[in-house]
Amino acid sequence: MPGTHDLGPAAHHLAGLLPGIGEDDLRSPTPCRDYSVATLLDHVHGLAAAFAAAAVKDLETTAQPPDPRAENLPWDWRSSIPHRLTELAEAWRDDEPWTGVTQAGGVPLPGELAGLVALNEITVHGWDLAAATGQRFDPDAASVAACLEFASSFASEEPDPDSPFGAAVPVPPTAPPLDRLLGLTGRDPAWKPDVV
Repeated sequence: MPGTHDLGPAAHHLAGLLPGIGEDDLRSPTPCRDYSVATLLDHVHGLAAAFAAAAVKDLETTAQPPDPRAENLPWDWRSSIPHRLTELAEAWRDDEPWTGVTQAGGVPLPGELAGLVALNEITVHGWDLAAATGQRFDPDAASVAACLEFASSFASEEPDPDSPFGAAVPVPPTAPPLDRLLGLTGRDPAWKPDVV
């Protein structure tokens, strides 16, 4: 049986950031190049549904999604995103989604890998949103550890078109696990909204 992980804490933590995001924040930059807060929220809205569908091997729903766009963010995002994140966590709670083959974004993936991608997405994008809106971010240690191991297998110091991440940002090996995860996923842990 492959390793399984509880997506609940990361999903809950990301959802808990939403009340701290004001309308004025929606146009603010994020650590994700070319993504405003609104664009990143639209991405989270879509990925939560897509990876919940991946858990049940609904291959029609997990076809290539549209590019995230600020103007596509639903008006009820403060309630619909937490709802989708809860559904995402519940979908991956059992062992079965972590077995066999599914797909995400039209790409076939082993179930175990798809679950880790989903966990990494909501953990790292949680930090992105917190950093962009000046909020505290304290993810659970188990999620960070699982994501760190996952990201370590993909990280590259040079841009790689086959990698899900940008070029790694150097972070001291003695840095906290979250900072090392951010560096591996192409983020500067010291990023601030005025640093674009």
